[in-house]
Amino acid sequence: MSKPHIKNINHIAIAVNDINEALGFWRDALGLELEQVEEIESQEVKIAFLPVEDSEIELVEPTTEDSGIKRYMEKRGEGIHHICLEVDDIGAMLAQLKAKGVRLINETPQKGIGGRKFAFIHPESTHGVLVELYQLPGD
Repeated sequence: MSKPHIKNINHIAIAVNDINEALGFWRDALGLELEQVEEIESQEVKIAFLPVEDSEIELVEPTTEDSGIKRYMEKRGEGIHHICLEVDDIGAMLAQLKAKGVRLINETPQKGIGGRKFAFIHPESTHGVLVELYQLPGD
């Protein structure tokens, strides 16, 4: 069995108070195309997807006053929330990280939009960066 590996940077998520206001920079000034905006009720967020080649910028707006992203922004303000790395085998990657003493927020993969599997690594193990791992369907 081969070691799991990182395929690419899937997305960079940016916490914003208002997606429409943030699009003034990301879409209107930079010229990135807005692919779609989707509300994810279970996460209490609305996300705007702006593709950049094989990656994307995700603008993440809280939809409730007590959502995790809202609490994050109350402490840290708007800005980069997390970096998402696409992996070929999320289960094996999580096992490898756990064996190396890396603190995980999710020890097992969670199910996301469109059959994606995801898990978060705690910022205490990454020098302050919230890192998300993604495995796309079919991998």
